[in-house]
Amino acid sequence: MAHTERVSSRNSLQLGQLTITRSLGLMHVLLLPLFISQGASISSDWSAPNSTRVNNVTFAVSGNGTNGFIYNSSYTSDGEYGVYNYCNMPHVRAREYLVPDSQYRLEYVEVIQRHHKRTPYQSNTFPVEDIEWNCGDTRQFYYGEPMDGFEAAKVYWDNYEDPLNPLRKRGYQGSCQFPQITKDGLDDSYTHGKDLYDVYHKIHKFLPAKYDETTVFRATSNVITSQVAGALIKGMFGSSDKVPVLQQYDTIDSLRPGYSCPYAESIRGGYQGSNTNWTEHLKLSQWLFGELDAVSGVNSTDSEWHSWYDHYFDNLSSRLCHSKPLPCSATSPSKCISREMANSVFRIAQYEYSYIFRDTPRSLEYARTKYGLYLHELSARLQQHVDGIQGSKVKYRHNIGHDGSISLLLGALQISEMVWPGMGSEVIFELYSSSILDAGLNKKWYVRVLWGGKVMHSSAMGEVNMIPVEEFMGYLRDLVGDSGAYVREKCGI
Repeated sequence: MAHTERVSSRNSLQLGQLTITRSLGLMHVLLLPLFISQGASISSDWSAPNSTRVNNVTFAVSGNGTNGFIYNSSYTSDGEYGVYNYCNMPHVRAREYLVPDSQYRLEYVEVIQRHHKRTPYQSNTFPVEDIEWNCGDTRQFYYGEPMDGFEAAKVYWDNYEDPLNPLRKRGYQGSCQFPQITKDGLDDSYTHGKDLYDVYHKIHKFLPAKYDETTVFRATSNVITSQVAGALIKGMFGSSDKVPVLQQYDTIDSLRPGYSCPYAESIRGGYQGSNTNWTEHLKLSQWLFGELDAVSGVNSTDSEWHSWYDHYFDNLSSRLCHSKPLPCSATSPSKCISREMANSVFRIAQYEYSYIFRDTPRSLEYARTKYGLYLHELSARLQQHVDGIQGSKVKYRHNIGHDGSISLLLGALQISEMVWPGMGSEVIFELYSSSILDAGLNKKWYVRVLWGGKVMHSSAMGEVNMIPVEEFMGYLRDLVGDSGAYVREKCGI
């Protein structure tokens, strides 16, 4: 079965043909041939994103439905795969993967993803929740073991409330941590790992059959990222062997990010906070806050809960993603949050993320400084592989972060349509060399960036599809300076 389709790419010289084939029992898509980009520099100035219903304040506040987005299941049918699913975002799979022409050789892959489905953060729970949330179907292991010597007991935490202790915590009662990756989230992580292995081992013959030192995993200091890593690595390599997961010190972590940058926070505070462009949607939706507060028991004067919809979004989406009912009042059980109210929260929260990370011209300055150290690391690793210098033996690097990690990255790359990065959101950087040499008989290098399993479209770069690596790294260096100098200067670090 085959079809042709016009495909646009920034400065492309020719169009490609899409051919669907079957290989290794897996259906995937071939892109023949790929584009040859002209050598033009990429402007690092802010470029406006597309105007969509997501960043339309009228639709956010007064619209209906969820804009076709899914919030109540990890499952997306094959026919719909690629649509926004907050519970389990689309990622690279063999079925949809675009395989480059044979002249391109995959040399390096860097994945950065958000963790998978979890319980809400404790700070996002209501004073009293109307249901229990139990996690007896998972175990969270925490123990140390000497490198040489005995094998430690596999200790896991078992949360409980002692009836002799008169105190009760806020929010959900039950055996879960808030947050922790749930059984469903672990299952999604495992599947995510299998899908990546199908693409980068079975199709590309790139990943090793078994884990080795060419593959590196990294997590943040938040334990939920390591919980995802365990299931994802099992899905990739089918082994329960011990695998190191890299972690930077929390106060200098570039992935989360954890380093201090008052300058970046002041930039965001200038266009958020009391800025009228920001407060407009809050004033227009005061009625919604009132109805939500009447059920949740959250105090209407609580500025944390009413300066944006982040808290309500996490609370309600976490319930629906785990097939739990929307909340009812602990004091008046007949008073409940309706699906229509929840949909309004979801639309407005999407609008907020688009505003914070893309729609405001100063959002690029925020992203480049708040996330600039990771951008510098990424650029340096690409350069190492191009130069073939020490450290380039690692050919696959997998980073597990948070929605803030992905949002800042998408903002820095100036994605054309910003959304709240849902559970398991994934950005992949693929570095290719070409068998076609340049005029000096040197190997030519290209970068492709995938978002949600598809080629990313950027307002600054167009389709990030086989862009010459020097142009892509030039864009990153323009943002953050040589060795991240601009970031260090602005952040005072």
